[in-house]
Amino acid sequence: MKFIVSILFALGMSSAFAVPQPQPFQRGSFQKIISAHEGKPFIVAMWSLSCTHCSANMAIFEKLVKKYADFNLVLISTDTLEQKALILSTLNKYQLGTVSKQKFSGKVASWVFADSHSERLRYEIDPQWYGELPRTYFFNATGKSRGVSGVLDEKETELWLRAQR
Repeated sequence: MKFIVSILFALGMSSAFAVPQPQPFQRGSFQKIISAHEGKPFIVAMWSLSCTHCSANMAIFEKLVKKYADFNLVLISTDTLEQKALILSTLNKYQLGTVSKQKFSGKVASWVFADSHSERLRYEIDPQWYGELPRTYFFNATGKSRGVSGVLDEKETELWLRAQR
C-alpha cells in the first residue's frame, strides 16, 4: 500500500498536494487569465529558471499564499515547455500550489511560454515590458494593473494584498 501511495504522489496525483501543471502560454492566454479573474484582485508574476532574483519573489509568494487564504496568484515562466520538470521542481520547492485545499481558497495557476516568438508574448502582456525579470503585475478588482520590475518589497506586497480585501 505504501508503494502505491508513493507512486501516486510521484506522479502528481495527490489532489491535496499536487503542484499545478504549467499550462502552455500562447497568444491570447493573457486575456484568458484576465477574464478568469474578473472582479477579483490577483497578481501575475513573470519568472524564469535562469533568473537569479526571481527566487526572492517566489519566497515572498510562498509566505503570502500560506498567510492569505484568498490570494490569487498567476505564475508565468518565460522558459520553455521542454523545461517543465525543472519548472515543477521549482514550484514544489516554494510550495506554490501545494497548500491544502481546505485551508486555501485562493488559486495558484502556473503557465509557461509555449511560443517560439517570446517577444510577441511579452508585447501581448505589456508593450512596455522588454523581458526584464522578475516582472510582477498587481491587478485590483476593477482590472486596473500596475507593473513592477525587480525584487518585490515583501511588506509593500502584503499591504497591497490587505488593501484588496
